[in-house]
Amino acid sequence: MARIYLDHNATTPVRPEVLEAMLPYFREHFGNASSVHAFGQEARGALEDARARVATLLGATPAEIVFTSGGTEADNLGVIGTARAAAARGRHLVTTAIEHEAVRHAHDRLAREGFEVTTVGPGPDGRIDPAAVAAALRPDTTLVSVMAANNETGVVQPVAEIGALCEARKIAFHVDAVQAAGKIPVEVTAWRATTVAIAGHKIYGPKGVGALYFRLGHRFESLQVGGDHEKGRRAGTENVPGAVGLGRACELAASELESSMPRITALRDRLEAELLSRVPNATRHGGDAPRIGNTAHLSFAGAEGEHVVLALDAQGIAVSAGPACKAGASSPSHVLLAMGVPRELAQAAVRISLGRGTTDAEIDRVLEVLPRVVSAIRAASPTLAP
Repeated sequence: MARIYLDHNATTPVRPEVLEAMLPYFREHFGNASSVHAFGQEARGALEDARARVATLLGATPAEIVFTSGGTEADNLGVIGTARAAAARGRHLVTTAIEHEAVRHAHDRLAREGFEVTTVGPGPDGRIDPAAVAAALRPDTTLVSVMAANNETGVVQPVAEIGALCEARKIAFHVDAVQAAGKIPVEVTAWRATTVAIAGHKIYGPKGVGALYFRLGHRFESLQVGGDHEKGRRAGTENVPGAVGLGRACELAASELESSMPRITALRDRLEAELLSRVPNATRHGGDAPRIGNTAHLSFAGAEGEHVVLALDAQGIAVSAGPACKAGASSPSHVLLAMGVPRELAQAAVRISLGRGTTDAEIDRVLEVLPRVVSAIRAASPTLAP
């Protein structure tokens, strides 16, 4: 039985071109990028070349890129580092109810440190209204954090409009672009962003590496202490192979965005339309708002999402019931609850996220199996069936 992977929002396979670019820096080019000898300077050159490639994807300059251990650290650095650095000017922060845990829990930590956090909810379509963000701003607001695209529903947020609000009031603006990068254009200047986070493993690069864009002149407090790496912005010996892989993945994502996403979006749209037609009492989440083209988030009333995931896995099809960082959790999606989705329906949600290797035949297989799976689960739990 051929296995089908449709959980690309959790992680993506490393592309062969990315792995090929990384391998020399595990073997013969193993130097420490901080060393002054030839081995070190060779590594330094590769690191700076990767930095330039990341900057190109984001529409930034190389000097504005800090390498991190992944999207979580990049989000933490952008949120916590910015808030702490600006604490003397104000301790009020604004974020949204649909953020990834890396941003949500960063604000939780800041709240424990005495910061006041205002959380803005989305509309029923999953989109944040810029007017609601504007209404939450205060004279002592120093940071607003809004994700570019939601990792569960795929809904694209109006970050350029929100960024303009922040810029007019001289408020720092952090954008979690981990799910957006490689799927929609990431334009840090148009977004008026102060900091932007991305992660390698979401764009067919390696795990354990990410990057934070920070606008030149922006002050944030480093979260790690140690050596003067990354120009004092992030202590610790740089992960040169990881950075090289991230740089190559960014280069490929930038060159293929316009050619790859229309095909993936068409497959996603066909999948959704057929499932809504074939499965009674199916609900699509976020479908009335702009979305990244690879993500389908649906609920099948009367069929627990985790049960659907496990039953599909037994048939060789990998999907998820929510973000990978909450796998196994019994609570329903905080994103769907914030959108006003009833708890029982939120508990029945399944996320299907396509990738560059997804084929028509794989979608056909899902359309064959998933309706049967839902029907069987409903039959086994008649009290939950719609």
